[in-house]
Amino acid sequence: QVQLVESGGGSVQSRGSLTLSCVVSGFIGTDFCMGWFRQSLPKKREFVACVDSDGEKRYADIVEGRFTIFQNAVKSTLTLQMNSLEPGDAAMYFCALDTSPGVCSRSESYYTHWGQGTQVTVSS
Repeated sequence: QVQLVESGGGSVQSRGSLTLSCVVSGFIGTDFCMGWFRQSLPKKREFVACVDSDGEKRYADIVEGRFTIFQNAVKSTLTLQMNSLEPGDAAMYFCALDTSPGVCSRSESYYTHWGQGTQVTVSS
């Protein structure tokens, strides 16, 4: 059974940093994508960043230059380094797995497995 477990959320002041992690278990694959999405109710869940098996990364415009996504060597852990956080970044952050090959997608519809989320709060 595939499981994704996020950690690292918390409260931080504006312009602070946080590092989110997502550990993947129960999945064996060589060509897949992983991504981070976030949701701040009542807004829809939105794309943050993703990385494919070749290491190609994509970012939402609003986080470009502030957030960095990367995986460990065996691709079992996905990390999101978030710097210069703003109140608008406050949300529940979700890790997701897309088991199909190719370039990672900004659309959540391609992702078949999701974690439970980790909450990020940013105070001004």
